[in-house]
Amino acid sequence: MTAPLPYLKMNGLGNDFVVLDARAREIALSRQQIVAISDRKTGIGCDQLIVMEPDAIEGVDVFMRIYNAEGGEVDACGNATRCIAALLADETGRNLVTIRTNAGMLITRINGDLVTADMGAPHFEWDQIPLAEPFADTNGIELQIGPIDKPLLHTPSVVNVGNPHAIFWVDDLDAHDLAKFGPLLENHPIFPERANITLAQVLADDRIRVKVWERGAGLTLACGTAACATAVAAARKGLTGRQVTVELPGGPLDIEWRVSDDHILMTGPWTLDGQGIIPPALLGEDAA
Repeated sequence: MTAPLPYLKMNGLGNDFVVLDARAREIALSRQQIVAISDRKTGIGCDQLIVMEPDAIEGVDVFMRIYNAEGGEVDACGNATRCIAALLADETGRNLVTIRTNAGMLITRINGDLVTADMGAPHFEWDQIPLAEPFADTNGIELQIGPIDKPLLHTPSVVNVGNPHAIFWVDDLDAHDLAKFGPLLENHPIFPERANITLAQVLADDRIRVKVWERGAGLTLACGTAACATAVAAARKGLTGRQVTVELPGGPLDIEWRVSDDHILMTGPWTLDGQGIIPPALLGEDAA
């Protein structure tokens, strides 16, 4: 039996994580183990499993590895970024923390219960998202659900903010069952790497209400990258300004798409829910 594996349970607006610290010991989990830990009925339960790893690049505090509940690795998670930044700020006593992910460097500023993360610049080219075929205008691509002459959802904006997102603009968020359409849209052939699917209702020049089907996790209370993607897509279409509050089921995130360098700043809360030891059974080991 291997040594006990401690974990933290954290969340950002209800988007919850199991956090493992691999900075002092190597942690190599199989897909089956990640799925077992993430299972809400028989495991600990989470949307994503996060592994903090050492990073050799000067000035980087930690490398953050991200796995969805289904076991696949992904490149970015805005809510997890805020949680990890808060942990590191508490460790170091600094309010500026640099986190590296597969999507790149993220500079974070911690102010008590709120963390602002510089999520970098968005990408709009079809092959950067990526899409399976060229589209000259990714403000709205040809994709719809429902009858050809009266589609239920159509013409999503697509953008990559470290992971691929498709945003469908609707007049009434509550009139659509995202749980019904989410799996189909996530796995649509137009998205070779699958996509996060958002329904967005613009409420004002500075406010958007959304629901999110997260790639590999399903319906979620909050998705930081979806909030970022929706905000920049709305500003790009002229539906809002470049500073908006995005209302998710779990609560609001403040998003600014900065003019000076095209970077997205995301501000929101973080919460430490508890800690424990991963049960050996979830790792396929004997408890004895």
